[in-house]
Amino acid sequence: MSTVFKKIIDKEIPADIVYEDDLSIAFRDINPVAPVHILIIPKKEIPMLSEMNQEDTNLVGHLLWVATKIAKNMDLKGFRVVINNGKEGGQHIFHLHVHLVSGRPLSWPPG
Repeated sequence: MSTVFKKIIDKEIPADIVYEDDLSIAFRDINPVAPVHILIIPKKEIPMLSEMNQEDTNLVGHLLWVATKIAKNMDLKGFRVVINNGKEGGQHIFHLHVHLVSGRPLSWPPG
C-alpha cells in the first residue's frame, strides 16, 4: 500500500517542497506543531527507524544532514529534530521521516 509520503515522492500529490536531492525530499508539514515544521523523508521506503538495515546508516545520516542544511538556510537559531518510531512512539505514517521543528520556544520533556 502506497503511503502519502510515497505519493509525494512520486509527485502524485502536491507538497510545499523546501529541499530535494537524489536521496531525500523535505516539505512543510500540513499539520504543523510550530511555525517551522518540516518533514524530511528518504526516497527509499523504510517503514520506521527500527526497520532500517545497516546499509541504511548513511541514508539516515543524510536525513540529519539535510535537516541541518535546511535549518542553516532558514537561519534558525535553535531547532529540534524528532524521529517517531512505531504507533506507540507517535508515528502515524509508516515511512521513516524526520521532523524539523522551530520558530517557537520548545519545552522539555516533549509529548
